[in-house]
Amino acid sequence: MSYADIVKEANTYSNVLKDIRRDLHQIPEFGLQLPKTLERVLASVHGLGEITLSKTITSAALHIKGGQPGPTVLLRADMDALAVVEDTGLDFASTNGFMHACGHDLHMAMGIGAAHLIATHKDELKGDVIIWFQPGEEGHGGADVMLEEDMHLVSGQMPIAAYGIHVFSSYPKGMFGSKVGPLMAAAGGMTVTFKGAGGHGSMPWLSKDPISPMAEAISALQTMVNKRFSAFDPVVINVGWVKAGDDHTENVIPEVASFGATIRTFSVANTEKVKQYSTELLNGIAAAHGLEVEVEFMPSTKVLMNDAKAIDRVEHVIQDAFGPGRYWSMPDPIAGGEDFASIVDLIPGAFVFMGACPDGIDPSTASTNHSNKAMFDDSVIADGAALLASLAFDALNEASRG
Repeated sequence: MSYADIVKEANTYSNVLKDIRRDLHQIPEFGLQLPKTLERVLASVHGLGEITLSKTITSAALHIKGGQPGPTVLLRADMDALAVVEDTGLDFASTNGFMHACGHDLHMAMGIGAAHLIATHKDELKGDVIIWFQPGEEGHGGADVMLEEDMHLVSGQMPIAAYGIHVFSSYPKGMFGSKVGPLMAAAGGMTVTFKGAGGHGSMPWLSKDPISPMAEAISALQTMVNKRFSAFDPVVINVGWVKAGDDHTENVIPEVASFGATIRTFSVANTEKVKQYSTELLNGIAAAHGLEVEVEFMPSTKVLMNDAKAIDRVEHVIQDAFGPGRYWSMPDPIAGGEDFASIVDLIPGAFVFMGACPDGIDPSTASTNHSNKAMFDDSVIADGAALLASLAFDALNEASRG
């Protein structure tokens, strides 16, 4: 069976996979507990293999045993949505205050499709495949929880390779892209709180205004990034929220002012430097204003590092399955974060981007992932499922040849 044959077979499932995706799109759930989502996924893979459920979160590992002995390959599909109120106008739009604005509904459908393709041809499978259906990718560490619970070992052995796909609403439909080495950033965050002394706005000298040092700090952090880090090893610190005072009063100096920022780096060294330099800077600003400051750093995902051999496999499988012109080798990583990084930190593998910009929309102006207007063309699901299945077959076939 050729990889082109797998693509043809996957496309016979296309309408069913679209329906599953649209069902999932209407029941988005947030975080690590996704009971309705998991119920729909499990119904779609019933009878395809052995299911192992997490003891603490709503995750599942589907284990498909091959007809021939061999190693194990891991595939991952994430399941969680975002706390975003959907505004797409789609007839299957969500209405519960959450939204699959990052395409995880498509990822689940791809994982389900891959499961059916692999199970249908399991007699030809020279080893085992584990397919993870994972909650909590969006900043909740779902992959780390599944690893801690040894759900990558449900076949009884460490996988030799791991693969995942991520769709983008602003990339050309059907195009695959990736690169060797760093693909996505380590993503963490910080919360900063300046503590002063409140008072009347007409007499600021009798108070300790926390707003001024907060504003100074927000600007100074950008200068720190520009002056203390190489432009060729990027660092991003972006403030996402600020809080101070009461918007019903203008003549009150508050006691507290705070802000939160996301931190993106491409090395452990720079992550640690950001923490060190930021703490020194913020303490200095607070001291200069006679205030106190509290700085809290949130846990960071790892840098997502693609294995060179795994990317070689991605490139030749896409060529064999879809023909020329469907893969672009990305020159640079992106600053988004992804907990698939924890998986490939343990298991050599590759993460692949896939364009899903709908027809009639210019990718350059399309609403991006995480927007409440983001739309994804679900005609790409079958090809994504075929790629996942083909990568699993290819890795196991190569391993069987020694």
